[in-house]
Formats: sequence, C-alpha cells, structure tokens
Amino acid sequence: MKTRKFASLLLGMAVMPLVAMGTMMGGGVDPELPTYKGTSGVSGSVKSIGSDTMNNLMTLWGEEFKKFYPATQTEVEGKGSSTAPPALIEGQSHFGPMSRPMKGAEMDKFEEAHGYTPTPVRTGIDCLAVYVHKDCPLDEISIEDITRVFSVADTDLTWGDLGVEDPNFKSRPVNLYGRNSASGTYGYFKKVALQGNDYKATVREQPGSSAVVQAVTTDLYGMGYSGIGYKTAGVKALSISYDGYDAVEASAENAYSGEYPIARFLYMYVNADPTTGITDPLRAEFIKLVFSQQGQEIVVKDGYFPVPASIAREDLDALKIDYDF
Repeated sequence: MKTRKFASLLLGMAVMPLVAMGTMMGGGVDPELPTYKGTSGVSGSVKSIGSDTMNNLMTLWGEEFKKFYPATQTEVEGKGSSTAPPALIEGQSHFGPMSRPMKGAEMDKFEEAHGYTPTPVRTGIDCLAVYVHKDCPLDEISIEDITRVFSVADTDLTWGDLGVEDPNFKSRPVNLYGRNSASGTYGYFKKVALQGNDYKATVREQPGSSAVVQAVTTDLYGMGYSGIGYKTAGVKALSISYDGYDAVEASAENAYSGEYPIARFLYMYVNADPTTGITDPLRAEFIKLVFSQQGQEIVVKDGYFPVPASIAREDLDALKIDYDF
C-alpha cells in the first residue's frame, strides 16, 4: 500500500508527533491521563463562545463539570470559530472553542487589547470528512477532485466526472453543501482541501455542522463536508487520497499517523497572561477536567479522537496549571 504522511497539509502543525502511541492508535484514551477529582473553592458560570463543531463537546464537558461542582453553570454559544476571538478580546467568554488555529490578524487584535496573545488548548482531534449519501456508489475521492468539485478551479461537475458509472448517477450534477464563512470548518476546508481556491457559488451554505450532514442524508446526489463526529447512518464518509497516493479513511490511526490529509486539532483558546498563567480555579479546573480520563472519554463519545498525555502536559505547562501525571 502506497501511503504518505500529510503533516505538511496540517497548516504547519502536525496533528501528532510521529511516535509510538500505544493503545491510542485505536482511538482509546491515554492511560497516563489522570482520573479527575473535584476540589474546593470552585463556583460561578463558565461561558463559551465560538465553534459550532465543538458545541456538543463544550456542553458535555460542562455537564461533567457540574457533577463535581453543582453550583456551576456552563453557557455555550456556537455560531462559528470567527466569533471566538472578539468574545475573548471583550471578556464576554472564558473559553473560545475553534476548529481552526486563530488567524494572525485575530491574534494581533487580541494582543493590542491585552498585551499578549491568547493561548491555544488542544482538546481533541477531528478528521474533517467529505460525506455522500449512504447509497452513493462513490467510496473515495482525491484532494485534487475535492478542489475541482467544491471550488472555482473547475466548472460544475457530474458524478460521471468523478468516475461513477452507475447510470442513476453518471449524468447527475453533484449537489454541494458546506458551512458559512464564520465557520472554522469553512476556512480550514478552503485552505487545505480546496488548496486555497474560492468556493463555487453553487455550494449551499448550512448553519451548522449537523445541518450539512442532514442535507446530504436527504439528497441522494449530495456531497458535503463536516467533522467526523457528526457522521450518521444516513451518510458515508469518503476515503481521501492525495498526490497519487492510496486513499485512507477518516480513522484515529490515520489521524495520528498523519496519513489522513484533512485532520485537525480542536482548540479551546483562553486569555492567559504568560507570566502568571491561569490563576482562577474555575477555568483551571475546567481545563484539568478536559485533560482527564473523563474529559477525553467525552471526546471519544462525541466521535472525535483523544489527545495524549504529552500534549496535555505541554498545554497545562503553558497555562501554569499544576497537575500530577
């Protein structure tokens, strides 16, 4: 099998160091991560504004957090990754979940307001999937063909243009579904899967990740992109190839190894002075929960892939949060 590593496609940030991942290669939670135990002095409301892709994750983490701290509340607003930076800048949120790295201009605006840049917390790993209807005969697609299908690099295509010979599909146009420009998924897919090209005007923009999957579920000739965590029985996630190499499926193994071409971190940005880190127990304990056995089991439950203890340690160190593992 001819495969390759796609770290160069991950916007300069390889999803995972190419080291032995042990049990994590199957997508399981790293046994080195601790079991979370509550502490005292934690109260208040946790406010999250940002990525729609991470709505479920933030909500589930909030529910788990409340089990340890019944007096706390978690408010989650997910209208797109682009809403996270201004909310953090203006102090409207504690956490800014984003399905893409913050842009340079967004970082600059934050630094102008606070004197330092926001800190990214890598909470999980997502394979951005290209979905078709479950009864579609197509099983795989190349990055090059994704560019042709979704972008202005080519004209509108039929299924026959993608090699489908089934007479029920061959002459039919590919109906396209995607996200709006406020979405981090929109921007990431454009930069990596569309190789920087603009979207076709025929892409039907949907208000959220689940809406894209639902649209494809109800359209036999539909194709859309969304996080692997939103996969349902009504759709099929295509295996993806690049530059003539074999197509690989959107799996934990292929995300960790770097072979799946559109894998990405799911970030949770925070406002943390680099000299002091995070000192308030509300945010510190929430982040420790995210990096615990319970927190990463939630990542798996929501259809994404967990991060290893090595990444948890790096990000906790950056925030000067004490931990014992």
